Amino acid sequence: MTKAATYLFFFTLAFLSGFTPGWAADNPPEAAPDLTKLTFHGHSAFEIVTPLGKVLMIDPWLRNPVNPEARDGKDPLDMVKQLDYILVTHAHYDHIGDSVELSTKTKARLVTSFELGGNMAHLLGFPKLNMRFANLMNIGGEISIADGEVTIAMTPAVHSSGMENQQANRRQALYVYGGNPAGFVIMINNGPTIYHAGDTAYFKDMETIGEQYAPDVALLPVGGHFVMEPAMAAKAAAAVRAKLAIPMHYGTFPVLHQKPDKFVAAVTELAIPSHVMQPGSTITFKGKTLQK
Repeated sequence: MTKAATYLFFFTLAFLSGFTPGWAADNPPEAAPDLTKLTFHGHSAFEIVTPLGKVLMIDPWLRNPVNPEARDGKDPLDMVKQLDYILVTHAHYDHIGDSVELSTKTKARLVTSFELGGNMAHLLGFPKLNMRFANLMNIGGEISIADGEVTIAMTPAVHSSGMENQQANRRQALYVYGGNPAGFVIMINNGPTIYHAGDTAYFKDMETIGEQYAPDVALLPVGGHFVMEPAMAAKAAAAVRAKLAIPMHYGTFPVLHQKPDKFVAAVTELAIPSHVMQPGSTITFKGKTLQK
């Protein structure tokens, strides 16, 4: 992309900031004024339905091998009837996942870093009409979405973020810059504050996330190898002052820890409640409280 084309692309995004497509869905979720639903689709993919019925997906790799909706020849994308926002923490394929197809189907807006959003449109074909300049952000910033019902903060992550360039020839780099890796703090009116750490190592500044946001729920990678080992993930839960710790990013690939047992034991020693969600399962919060 030439410099002029780059300017034109992001100028177009800025222009589209005021553009709102129709969000009509075949079967929109029923709004419940004080209920928030959190569904785990396996790996790092989570779906949130807000009290007012908005649907967000984080790192939506729905076709991952542990998602029960992706087995027996089923396509989990067929199950998605409404999706309003897609949040992508970083550029690796197992986190960008099925974002392009999902947005094409549902007109879902993209929330991610400025550079990753541009490259997802330019190289992967993410629909430009569904990308809003105001929803591209960077670490330290906060944005308001869903008509003010949800506030999202982008937080640091210690990882890498190269995006595969499927258009590269033999003389070009296979991976291109995908912006900085990140996490998200998702603050829901009349609902919980949810921290999705993305892929990350433990880092001392997680304590600042805890001081600033003290999340009701922390979704933490525990599988090791590419992300935190279980003991450090437990330390992360303590650092961010999580009221509930939920493990993710384990058991998907042979090189990862296949079970979250060590993480559960470690957070138990720290007196931090935990909950292991099976892929395909949903938990519900009334206000900020997990419903048993």
